[in-house]
Amino acid sequence: MNAFVKAAAAPFKLYSAIKDEVAKERRLRLNDGIGWSTFGGRTSNAGKVVTLDSAMQVATAWACIKLSAQAVSSLPLKVFDKRGGDNRVQIDDDIADVIGSDGSPNEDQTPLEFWEGIVAWLMTTGNAYAERVTVGRSLSSLQPIMSTHCRPVRLTDGTLVYRVNDRGKAEDLPRDKVFHVKGFGQGLKNADEGLSPIAAGTNSLGAAMAAQEAAGRTFANGMRPTGFFLFDQVLDKKQREMAHAALVSPLQGSSNSGGVGILEAGVKWQSVSLNPEDAQMLETRRFDVEEICRWFGVPPIIIGHAAQGQTMWGSGVESILIAWLTLGIDPICDRIEARIKKQLIRPTGNRKRYAEFNREALLQMDSQAKAAFLSQMVNNGLMTRNEGRAKLNQSRSADQNADKLTVQSAMVPLDALGQQTEGNQARAALMAWLGINQEKQDDEHA
Repeated sequence: MNAFVKAAAAPFKLYSAIKDEVAKERRLRLNDGIGWSTFGGRTSNAGKVVTLDSAMQVATAWACIKLSAQAVSSLPLKVFDKRGGDNRVQIDDDIADVIGSDGSPNEDQTPLEFWEGIVAWLMTTGNAYAERVTVGRSLSSLQPIMSTHCRPVRLTDGTLVYRVNDRGKAEDLPRDKVFHVKGFGQGLKNADEGLSPIAAGTNSLGAAMAAQEAAGRTFANGMRPTGFFLFDQVLDKKQREMAHAALVSPLQGSSNSGGVGILEAGVKWQSVSLNPEDAQMLETRRFDVEEICRWFGVPPIIIGHAAQGQTMWGSGVESILIAWLTLGIDPICDRIEARIKKQLIRPTGNRKRYAEFNREALLQMDSQAKAAFLSQMVNNGLMTRNEGRAKLNQSRSADQNADKLTVQSAMVPLDALGQQTEGNQARAALMAWLGINQEKQDDEHA
């Protein structure tokens, strides 16, 4: 009977053992730095604990992340097909309906909000995730996943899964169910995820937080330094209480700024802290701004901070802005476009389809630059006048030549270049009737 009970219980024991192993695998381990940093943060050399929330309270970090996310998310995103003759045709399929500027990524977000969140997570944690929801083989939505609640994991057999912490319960999603945009640094430590700028810049952010706290405490104390009142005798308990009430309390706090105290009977003041000028607090905070901007790849002038002796206007600032768009915004767009092609478009089997942000939209607020761009495109035969009008959200022109490519030569259609106009034909006929040789005349002029 005993043997029968043991044999019957064996499958249940095996199930329990497997269940326990799976639970252990999904628990937060001691060597899981990313997992623990999500809850407790990282301690900087300045003694401040840096978490995602505390980092976002630093004005410089907030501005760098916000401006970059807004710049990328404001660009129109379209899906195109590359066809014969190197021709590009805009496509309006299920993928474009989800990721495109005119689509809907999910039930709750607009395209701008979705991509703004993706870029924000990319710049803070180095990774951005969204769950792919499909109907059959068609993509129906992208549900954003908080990067602090998701991480890629390689199983013992090498399979890549994404471990998502959903309300305290861990769930593994297969790689084909997750849209993952990786930031800089994948491969330096882990080929499956990018490096977090906040984690890598813990010491810089911690120093800025410490300087900010010190400045706040200094102002809260009415700009008075920390120190001691020195007495030439030993005070008893009652005398200490009276001295504290008469000297210390009336001078503490910003509300008592400008108050006057009385020192008597040989009492002296001994300062034990540097004043803001001696501590070079302003220079320190200025350096912190520039240091944090380096971590996020945003020039300080973009967030309203001018370096020593630098003007806020002029061609120099314009060059810095172009450099930021080229080296900061464009690489982020390239990362997203590459991931869309690899994870959303390629699985459909169409290798000639791709998604692209319209960088021209960055000219939207610069009327002079936009006018120069459109003039160059139309006058050089790269864009029709109706295509130019579409860029300005104007209705199409009824002129039949408005849909033809033209060049600067009096706006002559491309297919009419090299052909004689009616005026030239009449002039040639008159010269032939008069017996004037045009080639001989040209040689004489030469």
